[in-house]
Amino acid sequence: MNTADEAIEFAAKCEGGNHHTAVIHSLNVERLSKMERLLNCSLFVKNGSSYNGLGLNGPGFTSFTIASPTGDGFTSARTFTREKRTALIEGQ
Repeated sequence: MNTADEAIEFAAKCEGGNHHTAVIHSLNVERLSKMERLLNCSLFVKNGSSYNGLGLNGPGFTSFTIASPTGDGFTSARTFTREKRTALIEGQ
């Protein structure tokens, strides 16, 4: 791959439309937003580990599950609804 756009397209192909988890490291906010929109994952972490999106040193509460796209993951006793979570760990 020669460009970030090619890498983002490849990441979308590898994710396979499951809309589960994606991680990107970049200081370019437009690039971060482009990948988030394209992949539309339940768990999307910018500049951190996928664990950060689960609430470990990131926002929100910890909710371990492999079923987030079905509505079973990232729920709380208060909401019981599917939540889309984006975590920006470092950036400008």
